Amino acid sequence: MVYCVFVACLGSFSNGWVIGSPNVPGEVTHHCLNGDTYSHDSFFPDCLPMNDGLWGFAVASFCVGGLIGGLSGGVIQTKLGRKRTILLNNLGFIIGGILIACAINSPMFVIGRVFCGLSCGLGSLTIPTYIGEVATIPARGAMGTCNQFFIVIGILLSSVVGLPLATVPFWRINYVIVAVPAILQLFLMNTCVETPRYLISVQRMQEAKVALQKLRGQVSIDAEFYDMIEGHLGTVVAQSVIEELGMNLVNDSSSTEKENIEKESEVVPENPVEQSREPMNMLQVFVDPVIRRIALTVICLHAFQQLVGINAVMYYSTTIFTLAFDQSFSKYMAILSTVVNFVTTILAVVLIDRMGRRPLLLVANAGACLFCVLLVIGYIYNIPALLVVSVFLYVASFAIGIGPIPWMLTSELTPTYASSSVGSIGTCVNWSVNFLIGQCFPVIFSRIAGYSFVIFAVFAILSFLFTLFFLPETKGRSLESIVKGYEKYRQ
Repeated sequence: MVYCVFVACLGSFSNGWVIGSPNVPGEVTHHCLNGDTYSHDSFFPDCLPMNDGLWGFAVASFCVGGLIGGLSGGVIQTKLGRKRTILLNNLGFIIGGILIACAINSPMFVIGRVFCGLSCGLGSLTIPTYIGEVATIPARGAMGTCNQFFIVIGILLSSVVGLPLATVPFWRINYVIVAVPAILQLFLMNTCVETPRYLISVQRMQEAKVALQKLRGQVSIDAEFYDMIEGHLGTVVAQSVIEELGMNLVNDSSSTEKENIEKESEVVPENPVEQSREPMNMLQVFVDPVIRRIALTVICLHAFQQLVGINAVMYYSTTIFTLAFDQSFSKYMAILSTVVNFVTTILAVVLIDRMGRRPLLLVANAGACLFCVLLVIGYIYNIPALLVVSVFLYVASFAIGIGPIPWMLTSELTPTYASSSVGSIGTCVNWSVNFLIGQCFPVIFSRIAGYSFVIFAVFAILSFLFTLFFLPETKGRSLESIVKGYEKYRQ
């Protein structure tokens, strides 16, 4: 299980590299330091001249690819499966990285970013789904956080590696490095299993049993396998499959549970969702009252993740630090904020299965609101130390909960037959708001500077209230029991 999660998260690392790669070498990429676009005796230009507006679009253009990748990802992972979709996902990183490294003009750079974005969007849907479907219930939190953890590692390493590569012509190498983990994953992912839940959804029961046993080692899988089939196909089918495969549920269940199963198998389910587990499309998601409620929860989680403003800080941290420091020092402070992100994400891996998702998300949103307000105070009264500490603690608040939890909850809240469509919708919302923030923040920041963070503080409060009143706890609960908790909305 751990091996499969690690290999899948190589795609998350590539995602992080795409996000962070323009940060440090960005200046040398689009501003020619010698005033001459082309170097002597060279096919490749020293830089790709762009004004600040065009450069901002070029950097954010990967969000357009992310939107497309996320929107189409549900259909792709339903048709191909989680494993083969992750394999396919690497092509965008490889093609995009090569296009950017070989770019001779700004359109070629933008096209390369869009290709990388396609893989970022598709991966941000498929990788958390894969992790959620292979992890055990006790380890699901820690394993789910690994997605965000590897993204943060990618951002951090791209910034550190970008320092020595922020020169002509080495900035090109900085962008093509993303192809390395992608190629590695192409080989390693073939040694991993397809998720048992997906195999059950396409009626490949024997393969699902074998895959689950490989993931669990010597531990008995009978009860867990039964729960998976019951959640997707119902009690009658689950009992039939267990008997057909010669599995023994009695050893894993009490006699009371066995009697309950037998009673449930005699009852014909009344609602059509219980009778048919065909994959739902996006329109069907909003017709079924239970899945609609789950989808709205996922949409709000992803929207708030971006609306609290983390990518405004990640994309423009150097600019924000210039409120207190010169350009040169601000660059190193921006990298230090990425280190804070990395360290706090490690803490999230440890805490998420101890505290639970809801409490950690509440703490994170409260912290984000508080430190946004303190950042504004530091700006108003010209207190550099307060401004810097506020940015660092704001990033820490995001990393400990707001960053990893929405992606994790997307797979934890959604039944397999609706996971692709709900995941696509959530991913689409995430990348759309991401692009919106990336485009709007520079304009807002140029008008009101540090006061911009008042807006993010308000959204952090709204996110806190949403979590408090509408988000269920998923810690230690099976997917099937979580979905049953939403059945009250069927009335």
